[in-house]
Amino acid sequence: MSSIGEELVFQLAKRGVDTVFGIPGVHTIELYRGLAASGIRHVNPRHEQGAGFMADGYARASGRPGVAFVITGPGLTNTLTAMGQARADSVPMLVVSGVNTLPSLGKGLGHLHELPDQQALVGLVALRSDRVETSADLLPALDRAFQACSSGRPGPAHIEVPLDVAGNTFDQPDKTDASPPRPQPDEHKIARAVEMLQTSQRPVILAGGGIRRSPEQVRDLAEKLDAPVVQTVNARGLMHGHPLGVPASPSLQAVRDLIGAADVVLAVGTEFGPTDYDMYSTGTMPRMRNLIRIDISEDQLSRHPSELAIQGDADGVLNQLNAAIQPSLNDGTGTDCADQARQQAFDEIGPQMQAQTLLLNALRDVVPEAIMVGDSAQPIYAGNLYYDHDRPGGWFNAATGFGALGYGIPAAIGAALAEPDAPVICITGDGGAQFSLPELMVAKDEELPIVFLVWNNHGYQEIETSMQAAGVTVLGCDPTPPDFKAIAASCAIPFCACVSEADALVAALKTVTDTPGPVMIEIQAPNYAQSG
Repeated sequence: MSSIGEELVFQLAKRGVDTVFGIPGVHTIELYRGLAASGIRHVNPRHEQGAGFMADGYARASGRPGVAFVITGPGLTNTLTAMGQARADSVPMLVVSGVNTLPSLGKGLGHLHELPDQQALVGLVALRSDRVETSADLLPALDRAFQACSSGRPGPAHIEVPLDVAGNTFDQPDKTDASPPRPQPDEHKIARAVEMLQTSQRPVILAGGGIRRSPEQVRDLAEKLDAPVVQTVNARGLMHGHPLGVPASPSLQAVRDLIGAADVVLAVGTEFGPTDYDMYSTGTMPRMRNLIRIDISEDQLSRHPSELAIQGDADGVLNQLNAAIQPSLNDGTGTDCADQARQQAFDEIGPQMQAQTLLLNALRDVVPEAIMVGDSAQPIYAGNLYYDHDRPGGWFNAATGFGALGYGIPAAIGAALAEPDAPVICITGDGGAQFSLPELMVAKDEELPIVFLVWNNHGYQEIETSMQAAGVTVLGCDPTPPDFKAIAASCAIPFCACVSEADALVAALKTVTDTPGPVMIEIQAPNYAQSG
């Protein structure tokens, strides 16, 4: 007979989990009892927030839930930031934690790692939180957690196992509930969408992160309709190099003009969040006539008015539209509009952002088909405004949605473990890197082939510039960065430095591309902050 903790691990393996990110503690020992024999790979982060970010990066790269094991109390609260990022970006994640003994919960007795109500706390961030109090609770809790991760709009789920429960005997039949069916789109709404799109003269498609794994369906529909495709941050890579692709932020006026001129706008898998559609905080959205929305989440559809709202799996709905829509008489209008929007958007971002976009282009061309994982750093801000990546789902960062600093290094580790055959590049600033530098040792322990690019502008330059623009005396924006060469050496990671020019970065990359395991390149950034 197995214990509840052992059975939990067995059930994770049965559900396809092959990697767990966790730091063992006295409150999770029973979870580890069965881990060694399970075949699941255990990866040791250096901080529970790192465990959560690694699970996030793993999930984004693989499409499967990332799993973290954390202790009661501070272990779980350390993970909440990563869960918040996953919730904002619809990333499937399962966090399994301990909790104090059942008789002690809510009593305020001063037990180790005690919280007043741990489940209530995490339930404000997770899509759902379940407590396993008896053997009969385990399988239903796992079923509900995986349904939250995979049915509807995904996000983080949480299961807690009390100290006095984890070691109890598991005595239930091995039965897993079938996942609930995904919502099927209304056939009348599909027909109406086909009519609207087929008769449109200047359609535009808005592609969000919910469709990032369906490049063929998006391209086929765009070509049939001669429709430009505007890609939000999490959708970059869908239309790489395509004449109908517009890899630029819909916050830019040039892209807003393109959307505003459309007679039908088809929005697929996008929540219309301000970090994509109004990053300059104007309080306005692009004008969208005859808006058709496709989303798996009924709640999301209700949050932004549309002419036609279709609930359903975006991939499946696009397949239905492609099957019904006949190719239009393509006179090149869509291609011309997309080309104009691209040129005007690039002009609009200005010389500083243009220089960083060209740096990203050089990086992409030297390391094709890479997964590029970013923290909040100036090259990432530039790329989120304008950058055409060459791998669907291969450009993601924490500079949208929740916007958590310290994301880049651990998330890149998770991505590298999920996709061992893909090159992985982490782009982080010197400020953001200092949130999670210890996680570099995880990359070294696992000998992961990650290129860590540190954009060193000696502080929080983006914040400094914003404070200056607001007429606020700059304060707290100049934390001294460490000696990154010494940091790399202490982690036994090869290191080189270069200036922020494309040729210099390419040369630096070529010196380390054949190096096994992780490497670090420090980019000495120009001072873009205003003087005075």
